[in-house]
Amino acid sequence: MQERISPATRICGEICLPGDKSISHRYAMLAAIAEGESRIHNYSTGADCHSTLGCVRALGIAVDEQGSDVTIQGRGLDGLMAPAGDLDAGNSGSTMRMLSGILAAQPFTSRMVGDESLSRRPMGRVIRPLTEMGASISAREGGFPPLEIRGAKLRPIDYTLPVASAQVKSSILFAGLYAAGTTVVREPVRSRDHTEIALRELGAEIRVERRMITLEGRPRLTGRELFVPSDISSAAFFLVAALLVPGSELVVRGVGLNPTRSTLLDVLMSMGASIRVRDVEQRNGELAGQVVVKSSAIRGGMIEKETTAALIDEIPVLAILGAASQEGLLVRDAAELRVKETDRITTASENLKRMGIQCEVMPDGIRVPGRQRFRAAELDSFGDHRIAMAFSIAALLADGACEIRGADAASVSFPEFYRILRQVA
Repeated sequence: MQERISPATRICGEICLPGDKSISHRYAMLAAIAEGESRIHNYSTGADCHSTLGCVRALGIAVDEQGSDVTIQGRGLDGLMAPAGDLDAGNSGSTMRMLSGILAAQPFTSRMVGDESLSRRPMGRVIRPLTEMGASISAREGGFPPLEIRGAKLRPIDYTLPVASAQVKSSILFAGLYAAGTTVVREPVRSRDHTEIALRELGAEIRVERRMITLEGRPRLTGRELFVPSDISSAAFFLVAALLVPGSELVVRGVGLNPTRSTLLDVLMSMGASIRVRDVEQRNGELAGQVVVKSSAIRGGMIEKETTAALIDEIPVLAILGAASQEGLLVRDAAELRVKETDRITTASENLKRMGIQCEVMPDGIRVPGRQRFRAAELDSFGDHRIAMAFSIAALLADGACEIRGADAASVSFPEFYRILRQVA
């Protein structure tokens, strides 16, 4: 599918975005192994999160969907059933990596598959710790899907992540639910903590001390009513658009403001963004509120170390912000971008160059000089949802209409993206 996007004169209005993708995945998986019913409100509409629901159903769990409300009849830690066929994670690395932790403890063998893109994403960082815990997992050479997981009685582990990854951390913690004793995960830098919050909400005994997470095995998880805030990673595209298009003012309602994710707002404000947060409340341990953004003169700057880990999903759209900023943007310590749905350093730089934007690619990052002008061009999503959406925002700044090839990739996480973009632009 192609989308034709014309330059914007103003970004304005009030919008409410779909539920947070990261939280939706975790709630669905944990609700399946909790005891009793869980009702999840504002569940993500993205295809990735529905891949998780499909896998949960295939494991014998009753799931009822009414719009963005999802009801899951949990069967407890030991209630999953052997699937009749392959578990299809679609394009979702989150589904494959995190669900592997639960499957590693089951008294049956599972086979997880994915689409062509997911089949090129390495799973070794999940396979290694789960194998240390006692599971037997086979994959294609190099640790690529499909994964065949032969479940076993797991033992607890004290594991230091070689690279910060919330998905790998979550997979180990999910496996740790089944291991009698104490599982410890140590992070090199702090990553998003939705798993720790959700586990605590459902009744697990979990402690967090700086970058060390300690979980007691074999808890009794209890189903409950859960509310998913709107996805701040989805909001990032609209925030950048409103900052860069002159005369803009936009209100985004109900945005998740978890401190491990709201680094985005801190970084934008440090660069000169006019952003206000109001009406903050907490539900199920997660903060949410309204974000008001106005067009601003952005200075630019550097993103590195812990900040890069916190902003890894937003870097493609922040590269666009950098090109329009006064001083440009330098991103370091972002090698993780090379093993996402695409090599996002390469695909982002390719589209930037098509628009006449100078950039320098490095093994672990990108440098984008500031004060550049965007030229109309034919752009490509390369099948990556975040590249499709990021360069749709770039198209708003161009000197003419742009075509986005493969724009339907956005549906993986945000099927309403283009409708909402037309509403505010």
